[in-house]
Amino acid sequence: MTHPSDLALILAGATALGLLVYLLAALLRPEKF
Repeated sequence: MTHPSDLALILAGATALGLLVYLLAALLRPEKF
């Protein structure tokens, strides 16, 4: 059983992680962006 707050926290964490990976990839390979 998951509470809506837990779901929001997981969603926010996944979004932040994805954004971090995207920024890291952009820094490592600027020619692809």
